[in-house]
Amino acid sequence: MKVEYDRDTCTGIFQCVDEWEAFTKNLDDGKADLEDAEEVEDGTFVREVPEDAEFDAKFAARVCPVEAIRIIDDDGEQLVP
Repeated sequence: MKVEYDRDTCTGIFQCVDEWEAFTKNLDDGKADLEDAEEVEDGTFVREVPEDAEFDAKFAARVCPVEAIRIIDDDGEQLVP
């Protein structure tokens, strides 16, 4: 399972930060950062979700008010949102 994060879409509400420790506040530009992620295209970051963090990752995606976070299963299917 992977998380895909569109940082350009992020508006800095930081609800994801409260739900999963992989997201951190970047107060310099008012957006969240996804730790240990690889930028796969301009502004889009991807990283694997550890098995013990799957619930938190899914919840972080669900609470994002601008749907900047997507959870993708191993078959490439979008799970959340």
